[in-house]
Amino acid sequence: MNLSFFDQFMSPHLLGIPLILISLLFPTLLFPSPGNRWITNRVSTLQSWFICMITKQLMIPLNKKGHKWALILSSLMVFLLTINLLGLLPYTFTPTTQLSMNLALAFPLWLATLLTGLRNQPSASLGHLLPEGTPTPLIPALIMIETTSLLIRPLALGVRLTANLTAGHLLIQLI
Repeated sequence: MNLSFFDQFMSPHLLGIPLILISLLFPTLLFPSPGNRWITNRVSTLQSWFICMITKQLMIPLNKKGHKWALILSSLMVFLLTINLLGLLPYTFTPTTQLSMNLALAFPLWLATLLTGLRNQPSASLGHLLPEGTPTPLIPALIMIETTSLLIRPLALGVRLTANLTAGHLLIQLI
């Protein structure tokens, strides 16, 4: 029996070992490591088919230049899927309900897209800081406000995601 509704988000321990370590290392055992004696079996065929389908679904809306992101996007999707599925096991919790995990995933990806946009299309990226038709006296203040909102975006999205996941788990706990 829980002492409070928020006890479900505490990291569970088994014999003094935090179960988060086991749940983070377990997905690496699910995926085969290629070796010089690679033998295809049903599991490895199913895994490669699944990763191919994820990659295809992710790359359909992107143009050819965006396909260089295929490896990082596919690995991120498989990682998130396995971590969230492991949260369904008893005596484990989903690491994506923690703010630190969400921010650790959000900040590097946000920074990579921001820097890529600034490198490839600097005028279009900087053009988002100033809407069209802005009066001249408002330009400095508007640029500062838009820059602040751009820099706060990963933090705000990470907090919103964590709050939504926590609210969902609390709702399930209450029901």
